[in-house]
Amino acid sequence: MKTMWWRDMRSLLIVPMFKCLVAICLVISLLVFVESLYMNIVVIYVKLCKRKPEKIYKWEAMQEDLELGNQNFPMVLVQIPMYNEREVFKLSIGAACRLIWPLDRLIVQVLDDSTDPTIMEMVSTECGKWATKGINIKCERRDNRNGYKAGALKQGMRHSYVKTCTYIAIFDADFQPEPDYLERTVPFLIHNPELALVQARWKFVNAKKCLMTRMQEMSLNYHFTAEQESGSTRHAFFGFNGTAGVWRLAAMEEAGGWKDRTTVEDMDLAVRVGLHGWKFVFVNDVSVKSELPSQFKAFRFQQHRWSCGPANLFRKMTMEIIRNKRVTIWKKLYVIYSFFFVRKIIVHFFTFFFYCFILPTSVFFPEVNIPTWSTVYFPFMITLFNAIATPRSFYLVIFWVLFENVMAMHRTKGTFIGLLEGGRVNEWVVTEKLGDALETKLLPQVRKPRNGFLER
Repeated sequence: MKTMWWRDMRSLLIVPMFKCLVAICLVISLLVFVESLYMNIVVIYVKLCKRKPEKIYKWEAMQEDLELGNQNFPMVLVQIPMYNEREVFKLSIGAACRLIWPLDRLIVQVLDDSTDPTIMEMVSTECGKWATKGINIKCERRDNRNGYKAGALKQGMRHSYVKTCTYIAIFDADFQPEPDYLERTVPFLIHNPELALVQARWKFVNAKKCLMTRMQEMSLNYHFTAEQESGSTRHAFFGFNGTAGVWRLAAMEEAGGWKDRTTVEDMDLAVRVGLHGWKFVFVNDVSVKSELPSQFKAFRFQQHRWSCGPANLFRKMTMEIIRNKRVTIWKKLYVIYSFFFVRKIIVHFFTFFFYCFILPTSVFFPEVNIPTWSTVYFPFMITLFNAIATPRSFYLVIFWVLFENVMAMHRTKGTFIGLLEGGRVNEWVVTEKLGDALETKLLPQVRKPRNGFLER
């Protein structure tokens, strides 16, 4: 009797339900594959046709004017938000102070939210050291950590000297821009008044440290190569990475500046600026050194923020995007569907439920047919797309697949928390840096100023 009951329930309820889940996963698989294929076709088009940003937008090197001197150089503010960054604060401050730009047209602003008195004193001493070398450097502190990084950046914008600046470059505490960073990025903003952001790619100084950092490098290289480059080329829009970018101050102010309503304040600002009609450009040839989390705990907290934050922002901004009248319906569709729904929401659910739940469970349902294209061909192509972005790690592709499937569960959890605004939705744990960048060769030391520039 029990056997008959189980057979009836299985055939009338469980099998149809499982078939329905499989059908949903197949549709999502197709969406994810088409999105990945589209991005890579755009990248191939860029490479074959040599559609570099310098060919799409006007770019001319900055020249010193004989009559005006340095006055034709715009004022640039370099912001470095940090929190108890004992191991890396010297690297970021030193790199910012070594940027090639007239001394009287550059302000370095260290936004130190540190709570450790010893580190606070060390940061102050480091800033004082560079101030004696002619650098206009400010060390700003708050009496609270409200809003975390967004709060620090927002507070930093309120100082009177910021109003004298036209552009703002932002670098996290472990980022080391090359000395010519401003020379290669700021001209885009000067000669193209429709541009609001110039984003550089990240270069990882500790990618070879362990297997986990190698896996991260593969994923992030694909993010820059495919997502950022395709978004920049086809839509002049992509998500700001929170660092290694230069903003036009006027565009930031028009969009309302920094907001701390989610843990992805950088993406929030980018979407709002984009909805005001501004354009972004990603410069793949300009890279900034940075450090990858080399401890799993730090990486796990980072991934929670990177999956929970976008989902929560999607929840809060969907209607705002739909009602927007400044941009075309196609750009709104791109932001809602491609940028948010497929890449930030669906891909996490799909990876976890299909590969970690549906496929293993399918062995109990031999009557349910799962097409080969969804289990072999599409996954193979998507994996190949990711692996090509980091050729030297191609032999690790099997480990990368396993690593991504393991992390899919954690990212899915974060996405659910963001969509439902769960208890950890605003959890912000600063990614711990171990100073791995210290193992790299330091940039050249600064000598005495000459003709308004720092001699190297």
